[in-house]
Amino acid sequence: MTQTHRLSPGTIVLLTVPPLMWACNAVLGRMAAPLVPPMTLNLLRWAVALVLLLPLGGWVLRPAGGLWRHWRRFSALGLLGVGCYNALQYLALKTSSPINVTLVASSMPLWMLAVGALFFGQRITRRQVVGAALSIAGVLVVLSHGEWAHLRALRLVPGDVYVLLAALAWAFYSWLLIQRHEPEAVRADWAAFLLAQVVPGVAWSGLFAAGEWALGAPPIQWSATLVAMVLFIAAGPAVLAFRCWGAGVQRSDPSVAAFFVNLTPLFAALLSVLFLGETPAWHHALAFVLIVGSIVASALH
Repeated sequence: MTQTHRLSPGTIVLLTVPPLMWACNAVLGRMAAPLVPPMTLNLLRWAVALVLLLPLGGWVLRPAGGLWRHWRRFSALGLLGVGCYNALQYLALKTSSPINVTLVASSMPLWMLAVGALFFGQRITRRQVVGAALSIAGVLVVLSHGEWAHLRALRLVPGDVYVLLAALAWAFYSWLLIQRHEPEAVRADWAAFLLAQVVPGVAWSGLFAAGEWALGAPPIQWSATLVAMVLFIAAGPAVLAFRCWGAGVQRSDPSVAAFFVNLTPLFAALLSVLFLGETPAWHHALAFVLIVGSIVASALH
């Protein structure tokens, strides 16, 4: 069944918060790369997130709470959204340039549309195709700084495959998110619903981190800065972003929500202006118009 929800102001806010948080996450992920291995960083952020969620939705862990009866569904959500998505991005940041990572991640709307059509019976509309083209054009404007010669100089490396896999995992996660199989009490309590995903997600993350350690990962270089970064990415890009994304996707549609993901490189550019002293340029405004245009085009029916 194809959903045809229009975007309300509240839904727009919900879907705008995650790309803002993910832009912060990309910056901090690059800063943390020399200090902690990528799989370990993902495990740390979600272990802290689990602790934050326990007082809010811990009842879902009870025998009759709903988690254990639907453990296969929550294990799949935990694997895709918690165990894979950001772990693959952190891994990519160690092996690929930030501009390549962002460029490959801009394929998200295409993956979301393809996964929805192939596996969830969703119909791709002409407006969504136009929206995908506008969205990618906006990202290219940001990445090229308005000079297309910069794009011609790009060379894909093996690390870019990790971002591609991350985008694919997020597409499946988002479509599975709107399938309603768990009790309504779990669905209605955002903290319980997220905690039900985080518990198996931490187990998956721990498994991946154990493999990383077995392969000889360098030790963590603990410092007050690293602790502060882990606390922030647990509270913001993890708990807050996932909470807003889950609510926004359920109010709209994954194929529409996907276009908001491409606000991430724009927010990253704006954060550079605010915190790194870079001067705003005309291409930032053009990219904003293109990306917002893609959201409008995809949401119209």
